[in-house]
Amino acid sequence: MTTIARLNPNRRSSSAVIHGNTVYLAGQVGVAGESVKEQTATILAAIDRWLREAGTDKSRLLQATILLADMADFKEMNKVWEAWIDPANPPARATSQAVLALPGYKVEIVVIAAL
Repeated sequence: MTTIARLNPNRRSSSAVIHGNTVYLAGQVGVAGESVKEQTATILAAIDRWLREAGTDKSRLLQATILLADMADFKEMNKVWEAWIDPANPPARATSQAVLALPGYKVEIVVIAAL
């Protein structure tokens, strides 16, 4: 049976779950009220931290799901994403518009990575 490790679990969810050689991160959000650029930078820094804690990094990303409160922010978010992503190892990615948990959230990113 494959071991499942949960990082930072609480009653509702875990910040990351490791199953076999795969790491699943919870959706990451920035600070409500900040710009899309600032929120995206905060989120990507959090993703780096959780991946590092799980024993991997962004070069091992398999998939990313990006949720934007407003698709008008797509270009601004992408500028930050493209500066951060490992250009030799981009993940499969989907971007959609969604109503996020709090009105001040403009972007949420969920990633899956290999160990």
